[in-house]
Amino acid sequence: MQYRTIPDTDLSVSVLGFGNFVFGTNWWGDFSDERGVALQNFAFDKGVTFFDSAAAYGNGRAESLLAQTIEYAGRENLVISTKFGYDFYSDPGDSGHRERKQDFSAKFVRYDLEQSLLRLKTDYLDLYQAHNLKLPQFQDELFELMDKLQKEGKVRYWGVALGPAIGWREEGYESFRGLDADVVQTVFNLYEQDPGREFCELAQRRGHGGVIARVPTNSGILDEEFKSPDHTFPPQDHRKFRDKNWLIYGLKKNEVIRPMAQAVNLSIRQFAFRWLLSFPTLVSIEPNILTEDDITEFCAAADAPDLDENTLEALDTLYANDFYMGQHAHPCDWKSSVTPTGTIRSEYHPIQSLEK
Repeated sequence: MQYRTIPDTDLSVSVLGFGNFVFGTNWWGDFSDERGVALQNFAFDKGVTFFDSAAAYGNGRAESLLAQTIEYAGRENLVISTKFGYDFYSDPGDSGHRERKQDFSAKFVRYDLEQSLLRLKTDYLDLYQAHNLKLPQFQDELFELMDKLQKEGKVRYWGVALGPAIGWREEGYESFRGLDADVVQTVFNLYEQDPGREFCELAQRRGHGGVIARVPTNSGILDEEFKSPDHTFPPQDHRKFRDKNWLIYGLKKNEVIRPMAQAVNLSIRQFAFRWLLSFPTLVSIEPNILTEDDITEFCAAADAPDLDENTLEALDTLYANDFYMGQHAHPCDWKSSVTPTGTIRSEYHPIQSLEK
């Protein structure tokens, strides 16, 4: 395992993070409590120290499972993060694929924090992240509360987890530049490089804060989960909502990447993991972890050599040209808070152009 310190903090995290969102829904299968805790404990035994949960995952279930791993490993040996802002207490949700009620008022967030601490059986958090916060919800009282919670010793550092879909560039920029957040978490992978790449560059330029990558295997493409562009998704699988070109061209991109990965004795998803780690301010990566084999393979990737400059340059060229497969292979549109349609075309902007 390798570990990275979030720039300008004293918080060191394992580059492989365990996001236990898979225990909060049946999108990736049904896990018993015992099975979930066993996976978390196995990850700790392999060197994983960063565990990231959310109050909304399973309406508190995922945090309760993490509490058992905290007891197993010892609180002082772990970096614990959770997220806030979904009011599942009044809107528990259903089996459908929809957003639920959010509340980022200071009163609710303090209540939400106290409930998370009770479920986690700890009296402080190492990292506290605003869960899918949007620009209209950036209110002074929320960020004043973060400062108070830090002074009270209940929260060491805080950040913003962007979502649910890819995008929200403006939220990420404002979190780092305007609010001096310690972390921005976002969808970030070899086939969906921005705005995660921009956030990494912004953090590096500032000298403060780090980026956490979620969906690092492009929703299963880089896991080689799918064998055919005609794959049929079960009713509960959220990926059925993705653009069909994501699957068609993702499989084609894998065939381009495969020999590059084989040349350095890595699987495709290990290769994509190492690519993410080429960004110095990328501090941790949270893939879907469903089995002990997943943990073992990603741990091996975490300890593999860096990709060389020639390989990184070749990947940059491929991505900039949509892998020479045409416009249909371009990454899907992003979600946006500042456009009339609510979406924006995926593209890279040097941070200087967006800082003006």
